[in-house]
Amino acid sequence: MYKKTAQKNGLRVITVPDSGTKAVTVLVLVGTGSKYERKEINGISHFLEHMYFKGTKKRNTPLMVAELLDKVGGIYNAFTGEECTGYFAKVSAGHFDLALDWVSDIYLNSLFPPKEIEKERKVITEEINMILDTPMAYVGEVWKKLLYGDQPAGWDIAGTKESVGKITRKQILDYKNSQYVAQNTVVCIAGNFKENAALKRVKECFSGIPASPSAERFKVKEEQSKPECLIYNKKTDQTHFCLGVRTYNISHPQRYTLELLGVILGGMMSSRLFTEIREKLGLAYYVKADADQDQDSGCLVAQAGVDNQRIDLAISAVLREYKKISQFKVGQEELKKAKENLKGKLALMLESSDANASFYAGQEILEKNILTPEEIFKKIDRVSAIDILKVAKDIFCPEKLNLALIGPFEDKERFIKLLKFN
Repeated sequence: MYKKTAQKNGLRVITVPDSGTKAVTVLVLVGTGSKYERKEINGISHFLEHMYFKGTKKRNTPLMVAELLDKVGGIYNAFTGEECTGYFAKVSAGHFDLALDWVSDIYLNSLFPPKEIEKERKVITEEINMILDTPMAYVGEVWKKLLYGDQPAGWDIAGTKESVGKITRKQILDYKNSQYVAQNTVVCIAGNFKENAALKRVKECFSGIPASPSAERFKVKEEQSKPECLIYNKKTDQTHFCLGVRTYNISHPQRYTLELLGVILGGMMSSRLFTEIREKLGLAYYVKADADQDQDSGCLVAQAGVDNQRIDLAISAVLREYKKISQFKVGQEELKKAKENLKGKLALMLESSDANASFYAGQEILEKNILTPEEIFKKIDRVSAIDILKVAKDIFCPEKLNLALIGPFEDKERFIKLLKFN
């Protein structure tokens, strides 16, 4: 069972003890990301995350930062999303103090050396190039641009080569000071540790965290009245595409209905899309569907990579499955399979301390409310076949359809003509 403790300065601490593991994870999650950025500093959340590994007051080189946990076989990293940024260290239980010291040190005492900023600017540019050269990954960015356009929700998390090239050290520090504050930060400890001692150490290690208010994110603006398509024209042997619809935010009462709908359509090897597109038609090596829900937006999207000559066939196959599930109730056996799949994946994921830390801290940051796995299982079990049908009818209509693709194409009207339910 987890425990949440709020300190006087606003810092929230979540402890998730588990004596059955030999590992412990320390995760610090801050409620900021690309949705909090202005156009001229697009990519600054991600840039800042990179700079936390470049030296602190007591470990003033990147090598010293990295070696500390390398010497004990620790797993450590950071990540930037649209609505949160995280830093974590996972170590064997006996090195808990070391992990906490390391995470709190980079979070509170990083130096942001000017020379390292210039070097990392080049590194991030290569990261952007890598994603651009990977259509299977970049099609997700094209999908975001299609849904949200020229607003923070539609921009790349890493920024552009142009924006990253202009971000200054002062802008990085100003952004950090506006966001990396106590009330916007959650520290989560999960795994094998002594709870009372850990809480005392967290209080000591994070005593220097600023307590000023944080800046608010830019809310998503959405408007759509007809099917839309966005093409990233590129000479490829395969066309990678995302085909889906706008849906609900993370607080919507039909959240778990939507997640189950995603599982039924493309969340497992026996899902409808996998069976139809890969097994029956032999169109794709990979095909999947996901329900993605954020604080004020959401979507359900299928993705696949197919031969350029068979893209029309693949799009039509996905649309048939969307139409079918919005017209006919899901059978009880298929619904039960999806529920057990969703619950089973969550249970297996939470076997590791780092996943537990992300599970609890993520809910706290994004929803300001934490549900245990058992509480989530009950919500999943309450979803009925009628719920699935109602949600499918609501979201799968022509005017909500969106298609993003990467391939050797220019004429989007050709594809828009396909976006209908015959």
